[in-house]
Amino acid sequence: MTDDLYKLLKNKQIIAILDGDTKFSVYSFRDNNKEIQISMPYLSGPILCKICTRFGLPMEYVWNGVNLSRWEYLDKLMEHCHKNGRFSDLLAYLFSKQQFTDMLSGHSAEAIEDAYKTITEEIIQQINGLLYFGGNELVIVGTRFVLRKIGSKVEVEAPKIKVIDREYIKSITNRALNDVDQENYDSAITKSRTLLEETFCYVIEKKGEAPKTSGQISDLYKQVKTLYDMHVDVNTDRRIKMLLSGLEKIISAISEMRNKDSDAHGVGANRIAIEDFHARLFVNSAVTMADFILSVQEKALK
Repeated sequence: MTDDLYKLLKNKQIIAILDGDTKFSVYSFRDNNKEIQISMPYLSGPILCKICTRFGLPMEYVWNGVNLSRWEYLDKLMEHCHKNGRFSDLLAYLFSKQQFTDMLSGHSAEAIEDAYKTITEEIIQQINGLLYFGGNELVIVGTRFVLRKIGSKVEVEAPKIKVIDREYIKSITNRALNDVDQENYDSAITKSRTLLEETFCYVIEKKGEAPKTSGQISDLYKQVKTLYDMHVDVNTDRRIKMLLSGLEKIISAISEMRNKDSDAHGVGANRIAIEDFHARLFVNSAVTMADFILSVQEKALK
């Protein structure tokens, strides 16, 4: 997202939509016809401070003291996320289904799914109405929020990491486990998938190839297997084959969990509740796989 396009989203009208001030048409739930006004969840000052802190911009709300306006909190957070390459992550968090819990609770699963889809689509359309005359639109490409010229094609590049080593893996692991300790299980799962994606991209680039841009982590893993000749032959020990088969199941599970149970936008009806121990299992499994792939790459250099 270029600086010029980013500035368009810092429009006060758009911020008023994102912080829940602006309300639109009425939505009627399909299970009991209860009506609510379409809007983003209302973000109070204390809530905005928590979101700022979550995204690395520590803010503290002082009761009966001097605080920023809600508009200023969100404006500063948007600027911070843009500078740190996390603007899409911020939008994904604000639009995540979890943020709509208070608004949508008390209805059947099917009714909640319909309401969430309708409400978020309407809000994005309203934002695009403000962007329309400048020839721009906000779209979701894969799991990324992208601001683009209307109708233009946007390819979200796979992440490129200069160096992946065990120190880097350790740092990501510590951050993911810290998320688990704070019960941010979705964020921990996201970091698990990102660690694998970054590791795969790194070892692919070390072979002088470009990572596939399909957005599918399984495609990246297949590319790694081919480049590093990891296909098991008939002479491979049965126990090694079992281990490798288990690692491939880790890839499949984490990739699917990222789609169904992560903090990215667009989670669907198959979203499931996870526990502390589930999140730890995913983090530790991703770390094991990343370390293994890094070892394969290092051995290939010898």
